[in-house]
Amino acid sequence: VQLQASGGGLVHAGGSLRLSCTASGFTLDDNAIGWFRRAPGKEREGVSCINSAVSVGSSYYEDSVKGRFTISRDNAKNTVYLQMNDLKPEDTAVYYCAVKARRTSDSGLFYCVRPFLLDYWGQGTLVTVSS
Repeated sequence: VQLQASGGGLVHAGGSLRLSCTASGFTLDDNAIGWFRRAPGKEREGVSCINSAVSVGSSYYEDSVKGRFTISRDNAKNTVYLQMNDLKPEDTAVYYCAVKARRTSDSGLFYCVRPFLLDYWGQGTLVTVSS
C-alpha cells in the first residue's frame, strides 16, 4: 500500500495550490482520509479530514483554513485532493495525507484529532508560501 502525495511547491501569499494524494495497492472507497501538516518547529496538526461514509460531520477543517481550503475525493482516480486558496505564509509546512484502512462511522473531526488511528501515510509534500 502506498499513498503518493504531490502538488506542493513555492507560491506567493494569496496564491493557490492543489495537493493530491493517490493510493496504490489499496482502494480508498469512502474510507476516512485526512491531510495533516507539520510546520517548522511546530507539532503536526490536522488540516482537513473527510469520512464520506458518514452523513453528518463527514468533513472537518481546522479553523485557520476554513473558507480557504477544500477537501474532495475522486474515487474513480483513487485520489483525494486538498485545494488551497488564499495561501498565507503561516501555511508553510510539509503536508501529509493519511487514510483509514477500513470504513468507519466516525466523523472527519474524529480522525483529524486522532491521527494515530489512521493506518497508511504518504511521504509528505512541501508547501512554501512567501510573503
